[in-house]
Amino acid sequence: MDIKQMKNIIACLFVGLLCASPISSAEEVYKVSADDALTIIVFGEKDLSFSGIKIGTDGNLSFPLVGNIPVAGLTTGQIEEKIESLLKEGYLKNPQATVSIKEYRSIYIYGEVRRPGAYPYQKGLTIEKAIVLAGGLTARASNEKVTVVHEEEPEKIIQTKRNARLRPGDIVTIKESFF
Repeated sequence: MDIKQMKNIIACLFVGLLCASPISSAEEVYKVSADDALTIIVFGEKDLSFSGIKIGTDGNLSFPLVGNIPVAGLTTGQIEEKIESLLKEGYLKNPQATVSIKEYRSIYIYGEVRRPGAYPYQKGLTIEKAIVLAGGLTARASNEKVTVVHEEEPEKIIQTKRNARLRPGDIVTIKESFF
């Protein structure tokens, strides 16, 4: 067995291990939606590579040569495959695209906080941290009456604790205390 064959075997084993391991990165299972900003790199194609390209409110991504691509509800891996497939149709011989999340859509916090509004989502963001972003609680705020509505489940209002983790697009309401 020569060196080239040995390298190929090692590469196949490495890829096999990656495929067999559970997905650990939140970005791999995260499904994009309107107002997320992506970084898209098409290898060797500077004119087809972008940083901070936003997904429109219609869930589409406007991409050169291929036009609007419906991407809402897809993972970054699925978007990569879609871009490569569309570019293969008459534009490039073997396109290789990489897609990553540059900026998540905002979370919204209102109710009894000093500065209600939209705030950028960051990985690991909890309700407590969102309260700090919103300038803290008002004097009338309840410490226990906190609700969250996830963007993908708008009909479901969740009563929760302040250490709960948030997702992009969440709406947090801090209720008023009556005592």
